[in-house]
Amino acid sequence: MLSLIRKVGPATALAAVFAVAPAAAVLQSKVLSPLAAVGLLAAVLLGRCRQGHWPWPRGPALWLALALFGWAAISAAWAPDPARALFTACQLGGFVALGAAGCRAVAADSLRARNTLLLAVLGGLAAGLLAAGVDLATGHALRLGVRGLDARVGIEFGLKPAASAMALLLPLAAIAPGLPPWQRALALLAGGGIILALPGEAAKVAVLVSGLVGVAVLLLPKWGPRLVGPVVAVLVVGMPALLGPGLAQGIPSARLPLSSAHRLLIWDFAIERIRDKPLLGWGMEASRRIPHAAEPASAATLERFGLVGAPSYTMLSQATRLPLHPHNGALQIWLELGMVGALLAAALVFLLGRLAVRGPRPGVAVAMLASATVTGLLSFGVWQEWWVSAELLGLVALSALPPGEAGASLLERTGFNRPG
Repeated sequence: MLSLIRKVGPATALAAVFAVAPAAAVLQSKVLSPLAAVGLLAAVLLGRCRQGHWPWPRGPALWLALALFGWAAISAAWAPDPARALFTACQLGGFVALGAAGCRAVAADSLRARNTLLLAVLGGLAAGLLAAGVDLATGHALRLGVRGLDARVGIEFGLKPAASAMALLLPLAAIAPGLPPWQRALALLAGGGIILALPGEAAKVAVLVSGLVGVAVLLLPKWGPRLVGPVVAVLVVGMPALLGPGLAQGIPSARLPLSSAHRLLIWDFAIERIRDKPLLGWGMEASRRIPHAAEPASAATLERFGLVGAPSYTMLSQATRLPLHPHNGALQIWLELGMVGALLAAALVFLLGRLAVRGPRPGVAVAMLASATVTGLLSFGVWQEWWVSAELLGLVALSALPPGEAGASLLERTGFNRPG
């Protein structure tokens, strides 16, 4: 039995997860959380059996991440729901530590096993894109059939999380092993085209931005990758200042789609509440219970955004001002964890962006960071488990990349996999 376990290895265990995860996410995005948790735990245990020691994670990137969730746990003291705040902070902090340990176990596996994992990532991504395309083309018959549901309005939006998760992994197609450059480019275009056809504006923008980052890396190989980390850090720290003046004056929104106009109203309310407690924030998970969040925007606010008389006026005049989270990760961190949390988060993304440049495939790494940033700033809650799972799986895929010129994997460079 022990010899069989040693043959499996951590990379092989996670390859099985990647082979099914994208298609499974198309059917139900929440399945990413248990898949990632089981796969990462198996990788850590198998790494212990094969390597003879626990793949303890370490390094500055990990400590910054844990400091962020440590601060989130402290903020439970003044959060509206202290029990929920403390549980979420500890749960996600532990999950990130598990993900870092899984990355280290994979990076220490054999080159053959890591190549197998990368092939599984790309194969699973292709299967997920195919499943999403078939579901879209058949009026969502695939998901309706699996779930046993009748056709209903709004089911198409269930593809949005899967589209964002696949947009995060898509840049890896640029280094598909065994394919000539033109076939890799074709795979990127085909995958991007499918995501652009799927519901969800955030995933569309993520694909376009990550593509632009890839082009910038090609045109400016020395400076292109170096800019991503600082830009993301500035966005995290400066988001209230960047959005606040325009929202305070009112952005004409009558011709915007309903979801976009509502998003502006949500951000306007979130920034108002950030100003109430700018240093420490309202506490972890406070977005769910911010005072007056369940109320609709005032008539004066709707008029300020030019929405009075607009086709969307009736719905927006009844919509809540903050439904669960601000749909902007930077604003959510500011709102819940204040300036302290924003500075920790900015330092983390700055370090990841800077150190990713030193890895074996900086263009792919920063394109994935750009994709994750767009999704985080335009759509889902920053603490949603399925999204954290997708990000950790993205790091696992990067940890499997072949050694760079210095003979070290990307995760050794980021600090998640620094040798003991």
